Amino acid sequence: MKRLSLILAAVMLLCMQSCGQRVEQQVSSESEKNLTDVRLRQDVTPLQRYAYKAWYSETMRIPLAVSWYLTGNHVTGNFKRKGVAFHPDEDVKGNPVTTFDYMQSGYSRGHMCPSGDNKWNQRAQEESFLMTNICPQNTKLNGGDWNDLEVLCRTWARRYDRVYIVCGPVLRGNTHKTIGRQRNRRITVPEAFYKVVLRTGKHPAAIGFIYENNGSNQPMRHAVRSVDEIEQLTGIDFFSSLDDDIENRIEAKSNLSNW
Repeated sequence: MKRLSLILAAVMLLCMQSCGQRVEQQVSSESEKNLTDVRLRQDVTPLQRYAYKAWYSETMRIPLAVSWYLTGNHVTGNFKRKGVAFHPDEDVKGNPVTTFDYMQSGYSRGHMCPSGDNKWNQRAQEESFLMTNICPQNTKLNGGDWNDLEVLCRTWARRYDRVYIVCGPVLRGNTHKTIGRQRNRRITVPEAFYKVVLRTGKHPAAIGFIYENNGSNQPMRHAVRSVDEIEQLTGIDFFSSLDDDIENRIEAKSNLSNW
């Protein structure tokens, strides 16, 4: 009888631990979902993908925000971009953007959620090449300073286990350059790009960056901005599910040395 009681107690303990793990996973999953949400004033089409979310403008034909969380385990993997083609997103209305709309435009097809953050999963890698994750980006920026920031975010994901990222175009004024040969297929060219990064845990912090959409040399220290500054510039509310005290404190700061 005593032995049976010990066995039953062990089974109950395992069940409690298992239930606790499931609750923890659910809480973690819900937290990840909320922290990658943004609030936009513009009319957009929200798109839920396997590894990221996009808020797509049907009129400008570019995403205004793309968000995801990046873990230390996401920065490596066997699912690389070789053989994966850019492809239209059939979930949008009207004429979906195709890779041919960028031909002879002078601009690169710039990933917002980068291919390099999606080597951990085949579906994630393929969906990163949807044209609703792409903006017209200066070729030198795409392969230079912007790429350097993407690499740094992967370093932070390894260092802090997990970071939350949102990026997208900066659109200044009411008129913008466009690309595309057909009038009904014109794509807006952003004047610049933003990226905001959040880490949680015992020492939460957030930081932002602005890079002009041109081929000039833009040192990272000059690109640093506070999240508050980028919210004012874009009209987008980031990380709103954070406790207000934490959100207000970390979004007002922009110190690259703290990372």
